[in-house]
Amino acid sequence: MGSAKYHWQSQNVKQSGVDDMVLLSKITEDAIVENLKKRYMDDYIFTYIGPVLISVNPFKQMPYFTDREIELYQGAAQYENPPHVYALTDNMYRNMMIEGENQCVIISGESGAGKTVAAKYIMGYISKVSGGGSKVQHVKDIILQSNPLLEAFGNAKTVRNNNSSRFGKYFEIQFSRGGEPDGGKISNFLLEKSRVVSQNENERNFHIYYQLIEGTNAQQKEGLGIMTPDYYFYLNQSGTYKVDGTNDSKDFKETMEAMQVIGIPGEIQVQVLQIIAGILHMGNISFIEAGNYGQVESTDLLAFPAYLLGIDPKWLQDKLTSRKMDSKWGGKSESINVTLSKEQAAYTRDALAKALYSRIFDYLVEAINKAIQKPYEEFGIGVLDIYGFEIFQRNGFEQFCINFVNEKLQQIFIELTLKAEQEEYVQEGIKWTAIQYFNNKIVCDLIENKSPPGIMSVLDDVCATMHAKGDGADSTLLQKLQAAVGTHEHFNNWNSGFVIHHYAGKVSYDIVGFCERNRDVLFPDLIELMQSSEYDFIRSLFPENLNTDKKSRPTTASSKIKKQANNLVNTLMKCTPHYIRCIKPNETKRPRDWEESRVKHQVEYLGLRENIRVRRAGFAYRRVFNKFMIRYAILTAETWPCWRGPEQQGVLHLLRSVNMDNDQYQMGRTKVFVKNPESLFLLEEMRERKFDTFARIIQKAWRRYNARKKYEQMREEASDILYNSKERRRNSINRNFVGDYLGLEQRPELRQFLAKRERVDFADSVTKFDRRFKSIKRDLILTPKGIYLIGREKVKKGPEKGQVKEVLKRKLEFGSITSVSLSTRQDDFFILHEAQYDSLLESNFKTEFLSLLSKRFEDVTKQKLMISFMDRLEFRVKKEGWGGGGCRVVVFQRGQGDLAELKPGGKTLAITIGDGLPKSSTHQNGAAQFSRSSHSQQSEIMYSSPQKQVRPPNAALPKLGFQKTQRTPTHNQYNQGNLDFLNVPDQGIQQRRRSVSQRPPPAPKPQPKPQGPRCRALYQYIGQDTDEISFDVNDIIDLIQEDPSGWWKGRFRGREGLFPGNYVEKI
Repeated sequence: MGSAKYHWQSQNVKQSGVDDMVLLSKITEDAIVENLKKRYMDDYIFTYIGPVLISVNPFKQMPYFTDREIELYQGAAQYENPPHVYALTDNMYRNMMIEGENQCVIISGESGAGKTVAAKYIMGYISKVSGGGSKVQHVKDIILQSNPLLEAFGNAKTVRNNNSSRFGKYFEIQFSRGGEPDGGKISNFLLEKSRVVSQNENERNFHIYYQLIEGTNAQQKEGLGIMTPDYYFYLNQSGTYKVDGTNDSKDFKETMEAMQVIGIPGEIQVQVLQIIAGILHMGNISFIEAGNYGQVESTDLLAFPAYLLGIDPKWLQDKLTSRKMDSKWGGKSESINVTLSKEQAAYTRDALAKALYSRIFDYLVEAINKAIQKPYEEFGIGVLDIYGFEIFQRNGFEQFCINFVNEKLQQIFIELTLKAEQEEYVQEGIKWTAIQYFNNKIVCDLIENKSPPGIMSVLDDVCATMHAKGDGADSTLLQKLQAAVGTHEHFNNWNSGFVIHHYAGKVSYDIVGFCERNRDVLFPDLIELMQSSEYDFIRSLFPENLNTDKKSRPTTASSKIKKQANNLVNTLMKCTPHYIRCIKPNETKRPRDWEESRVKHQVEYLGLRENIRVRRAGFAYRRVFNKFMIRYAILTAETWPCWRGPEQQGVLHLLRSVNMDNDQYQMGRTKVFVKNPESLFLLEEMRERKFDTFARIIQKAWRRYNARKKYEQMREEASDILYNSKERRRNSINRNFVGDYLGLEQRPELRQFLAKRERVDFADSVTKFDRRFKSIKRDLILTPKGIYLIGREKVKKGPEKGQVKEVLKRKLEFGSITSVSLSTRQDDFFILHEAQYDSLLESNFKTEFLSLLSKRFEDVTKQKLMISFMDRLEFRVKKEGWGGGGCRVVVFQRGQGDLAELKPGGKTLAITIGDGLPKSSTHQNGAAQFSRSSHSQQSEIMYSSPQKQVRPPNAALPKLGFQKTQRTPTHNQYNQGNLDFLNVPDQGIQQRRRSVSQRPPPAPKPQPKPQGPRCRALYQYIGQDTDEISFDVNDIIDLIQEDPSGWWKGRFRGREGLFPGNYVEKI
């Protein structure tokens, strides 16, 4: 399969549908569904509608959420890579930094569509790409660790989703001006408390209960009285205890680690677990009817929950079966104890369990907030992960609240993407044809209106007049709803409740329990009971003052959620919104299962078709004239630093200066509108180039200054390695150090073996000798991570059979290198000794390589690299097959000439070479400073007179920089150009793009002299570029200019150009 060979983002992947559905040829629900299906079946779960991201739940782990993808998407434009949640997150992060505005992402979709996972990836990406020290890292850790903790206490298995969020969460990540996350805040909404005491069939209670049972050790189990889950009434009602793909024991360890990271003290962690276990045991307290009153069936079951909660078991029994009530008679008020019925006692027990659990949950959220709170706000990104739209077999009060919040979120989407956008075009005078859509504000008003009263107002009124617990209140509610909203087009009655026509479909709500759950009152007796606990922590969870008179109407659950929802909407409206629309492809929770009708229904109610139509007809970007001018003024001299004239004219001038087509923008009354994102990216790219140019000028001046000081130091260090140990070559003693002689910036076939931003200290084509002393070319690359030896091999099978491909032959870690050996002669041979076997290599630039290797070796190992000099060297060869590796010997002898002669014989290689410069030779200070046009300076530079060579040079001098523009040389032009890249050990390859390994630019054409110096070709040379000349052996070339870099300039057959000086001899 191709997926095994290629990365998903590479050019080899097949196209599946369209990445952005704005490009669909037909805009129908069927076409949208078909496109999503094509992509889903090919494992592409993300698709765009302009800036909106559509995400389809794959129900399996996808391979494209690694560090490599984070690198790909960081700083990239949206259209450069396939759609991804990382692209949206990066865009959001950069917008925050560029515009200085708060951002938010609204993740919506029904339960099980993948909202929580999307939120996790967003937070993970931000954590990876933002910088920061230890304090910032601590904040990042808490942000990431808050996920498993809140999921344990707030998520549960439902029939629709194995990890369903049973609460709403808005996580604000706060940033410093430098873009580092240094604070945060979580707002939580409407925890589904009723799940603590009862669950539907095939569902579970909150994850933490099962984690506690599976994950605690024997000692903890004994201390907490942990039994099997079927023992507990609060867990055994649904008959479901396990979830496929969930390891409760492992998750428990993660939950406890998260508490530790967040900073919850150890004793509080223990008490949290005690409360959770205490709730389980309390659920097993059952009641029987005794003379119309309820009493505890088995008093033995009171002891353990009382022990865990630190309260008196008798008082627990008393508060569960009776209630203190205030009685007013004749102007006097007195308290009387009222004994409860069996049903009321069970209700009281459940109310206490729910209160304990919800207050623990609020404590955990507050603990996270305290750990990452920031005294003042600068920038922020908000991530809204809220329960999805739900339709169950039986829908109660919780589903009513959940679906109301989803209606509000849909309203934001409609307001900002469909309604507000179209209204803005009309206000700004842009030509526009209105696009029709369903506005769900009518449904929101039906639920939350005060006048005329909506469902929530009627519900609160009924609860205010409700006494004790009775089924009559629910039927009263149904009658009052019929009177108040019975004629509303989105409301209907049915025999057990009412129906609301939500944006996502009709939902039938069962009226039973609506009033009781909305009242959400915790009786003072229970608060008093918990305030008697011996544990400070439990008492702190119930801070109410029971002595104050409460005359105001108690706050109801519906009024709380209405207030929270409207506050959330106001918060989101103050941010720049981004949207992820999650789609659930099936109900089976299986990968590659596609239910056409289900997806089509979601596409319809999410309004994707209308969204595409507005986006296609509209404009991707709009900015008020003033902000546009501030951002892009730098593009032209007329607008920078200040435009003198009307802002609208300034904007037009900028757009025309970048040659933007007239149909790509429109001028409104106060704003400019740009049609396509690509046009905006053009502006951004040109702006970056301008800043880049200015930055380069500053960098160049600084580097020139810095490099002058550093250059001499580097050459001194390199020379010191060989000083008094090895003879020097005449043409190497004053050679400039270049670093990258292979031109890796233009060699992706070599860079593929390195990490994306891996710095290159040295790169050269060297000669390697095998066990039989046979020479073969290798590319040697030195980086801070090690030494790479890259060769070439023919592909033996597959579609590329017969082609020659680059192969990583060997990678040497610095820790495995033991020493380096060289001769005392002037040759270019050296041996890298390594733990497994050694490598005999030859390089013209050995001194430069050894100096850089020594530095890197010392940085990594904190030891000096051992370098030895002898004329008899041994090296170990690689073991092959059954044969042993063994050793080979290299002997160096005195001979004639500057070129080494090789004579292999058995296991010994004899190398003869003439005398070089004395071992005590050093480079001449300032030798690198010269002008190519100055003949007087050239004559002072030392050259070796080329002798007749026994074999060709290792290679033509590698060239990288294709600097075509000829400039009038100044006295130290070459020095300035060259010094930019001399700080090789400390400057990364990215900072040296234009300067790495540059061959000096061709000088202006000098007037040819009639009988100037000439040279004869020793070897054939075929020009590799347009400014080079080609020649054969024995061709005579007119020599125009010699250059110490090794690239000479000459004239051959009427054509002038560059050629390598080591391919010729002067005559």
